[in-house]
Amino acid sequence: MEVIRGIYNVKPHHRGCVATVGNFDGVHHGHQMLLAHLIAKSEEIGVPSVLITFEPQPREFFRGTSVPARLTRFREKITLLQHSGIDRVLCLPFNEAMAKVEAQTVIEEFLVRYLGVKYLVVGDDFRFGQGAEGNYDMLKAAGDKHGFGVSHLGTLTFEHQRVSSSRIRELLGMGDLETAERLLGHAYFIMGRVVYGRQLGRQLGTPTANIQLRRYHSALSGVFAVKVASEDRIFSGVANIGIRPTVEGKEPLLEVHLFDWDGDLYGQLLTVTFRKKLRKEQKFESLEALKQQIQLDKENALQWLETEKQ
Repeated sequence: MEVIRGIYNVKPHHRGCVATVGNFDGVHHGHQMLLAHLIAKSEEIGVPSVLITFEPQPREFFRGTSVPARLTRFREKITLLQHSGIDRVLCLPFNEAMAKVEAQTVIEEFLVRYLGVKYLVVGDDFRFGQGAEGNYDMLKAAGDKHGFGVSHLGTLTFEHQRVSSSRIRELLGMGDLETAERLLGHAYFIMGRVVYGRQLGRQLGTPTANIQLRRYHSALSGVFAVKVASEDRIFSGVANIGIRPTVEGKEPLLEVHLFDWDGDLYGQLLTVTFRKKLRKEQKFESLEALKQQIQLDKENALQWLETEKQ
């Protein structure tokens, strides 16, 4: 899968494609249904498939820190899309200039001039352009004018509920990893490189690999039993994701303690897959009380992960 960053990196050989546009946050079952339809059209017409997305997401640009939790950062999204069968991802920076681009310009410059779109597939609530003025009817009219087909897909439902990023975000916030996984089509995970921390976990007898979240909010908070994949191994472990109120933390952090490991992971890329929520994050009266709870968390996580194997 080819990743193209910025419209000016679209080359002449990229023209002629079928495309879709959206955030694809989580790359859940609804997204996968749309991508399957796009790939089928790609094979039918005989041109590559392209997914157009934005970084940051438009709502992050407009709403800043008040934006809802994000399910997948760009690296995680790309990792999931690599398994979808899509040929290319075009990532456009969403900034002040992009926010001012009119819907008609999006069509005529981006879709027609640069990409030479032959067919476009969008979601049932798709809006685009300055002030979200563009909609499906505008795309259909443009398709008739410029000679490309347009279709939209209805909402996928699961157990009579709409499959959406917001619904999955709600489930993760409740700690319902099992239902979230069914709607996603994959276990929920976070990727990141291990950074140096305050070494507090080591002082408490539980050394941790620290991963900065680098997102406005995390969909998860609390203590979890986890599986962790490094560059060459898979571990079981226990993780805390939050601000660590007992030690007066301010920035959200993912801290992971790996069972049966005492090496150096600094700088390594880890994939942390969340298997079971054990408890909410809480503030303890003392470091000793926190230390005792950590030991209990380790025991509970290990017991649950052993049960999962059976």
